[in-house]
Amino acid sequence: MIVTAETYHVPVLLKESVDGLNIRPDGTYVDVTFGGGGHSREMFSRLGKGGRLFSFDQDADAERNIWGANEEGATFTFVRSNFRYLKNWMRYFGVEQIDGLLADLGVSSHHFDDESRGFSFRFNAPLDMRMNKRAGATAADVVNNYTEEQLADIFYLYGELKNARRIAAALVKARAGHRIETSNDLLEATAPLIPREREKKDLAKLFQALRIEVNHEMRALKEMLSAATELIRPEGRLSVITYHSLEDRMVKNIMKAGNAEGRMKQDFFGRSEAPFKPLSNKPTVPSDEEQARNPRSRSAKLRIAERQ
Repeated sequence: MIVTAETYHVPVLLKESVDGLNIRPDGTYVDVTFGGGGHSREMFSRLGKGGRLFSFDQDADAERNIWGANEEGATFTFVRSNFRYLKNWMRYFGVEQIDGLLADLGVSSHHFDDESRGFSFRFNAPLDMRMNKRAGATAADVVNNYTEEQLADIFYLYGELKNARRIAAALVKARAGHRIETSNDLLEATAPLIPREREKKDLAKLFQALRIEVNHEMRALKEMLSAATELIRPEGRLSVITYHSLEDRMVKNIMKAGNAEGRMKQDFFGRSEAPFKPLSNKPTVPSDEEQARNPRSRSAKLRIAERQ
């Protein structure tokens, strides 16, 4: 499969998310989700002398999308790593504070369209789902090795599937006969429990739940947002695009309360100690035109906050 920056991932809410950073030409910025490089290109184009951009991605395929960065006076650094290690890498590069951070938490179109990666139920492929193919357990490992209770928790918490326990029980029963290795094996085992009228929606939730578990996405997001809170200087900006309620809830909590749980902290005088000030109470969503152009943007929500 030939991968280009254009086919790897279409940047969602491109102008809105980058505008929200209020980029200073000489500032230091981070894009923790490089993907096809669309957001990074736009961010870098607004930098000038002294400006710096660090872009993260743990997927080796994303590295092919690096362009010849030649903005006068600005520097571009690609970091092949999970964004959960943001704080360590910034320390490694001698960066104590940044002026803004952008995250597009959507799975790249490339991952859904590459049959070999096992991210989509549209293809019969090995159940892999790892963003970083160099390490970690695959989705097949999860399905075959987790207990019935663990699987039920994953499907309920990360997929918000109401019949999570029955799906988990069906998988445990199926794997007793043979190891569940491919997406078709998974579909066959769960078919009786997926209503025809909700098939696409429920299967998307099932695959989402496995992908989140395989890549430890919620834990990584929590660690990255915590590091961003420490790194972003006063008046710096945090711009995050989410695609499901779990992510959005965590981002909203960080922006309103400074922690993933949403616990408001107050000083001795009862004043809020929230580190961020959200620029809007409601998220920005893609326009009708963008959704028509890029259907995968439909569930996107953009939240922007300023460090106080």
